Amino acid sequence: MATKNRFSSKPKSSLIPWLGIAAIVILFDQITKITIQRTFSYAQEMVITSYFNLVLAYNRGAAFSFLSDQGGWQRYFFTAIALGAAGYIIYLLRKHAGQRMFCWALSLILGGALGNAIDRLVYGHVVDFLDFHWKSWGHFPAFNIADSAICVGAALFIIDELRRVNK
Repeated sequence: MATKNRFSSKPKSSLIPWLGIAAIVILFDQITKITIQRTFSYAQEMVITSYFNLVLAYNRGAAFSFLSDQGGWQRYFFTAIALGAAGYIIYLLRKHAGQRMFCWALSLILGGALGNAIDRLVYGHVVDFLDFHWKSWGHFPAFNIADSAICVGAALFIIDELRRVNK
């Protein structure tokens, strides 16, 4: 007669797929940044459409160049924040590995945060190259794949929370 194992807990979902998604974001982000840096010189633009350009830009600050005009301390500050957030995200992924949308959101944010942290450590700034604009309203600040992953992850996180609250 078979008996239940009293010491085993319910099976946990693996952390590996979520870290794999983050790794894919980092890889795609770094490949696109390396390609742009080898193809463009600083501030060089290539018009793609009437509302989108590729441009090589550097961001020494955070979102929308926040604190970019400071003396350099922000490089280490934002890198430390990204690494601390990455540690906390990995903890949350391990704890909630079975919650698909929540983990997708966290994985995208993790990949984006680490992609930009790599730039800060290697170059001293974040490499941006996606430039959207609309007629005379001006240009949206340039961004990159890591920034896009963070935004999509944040949107998924909000959707997941709204779904959870409505249950």
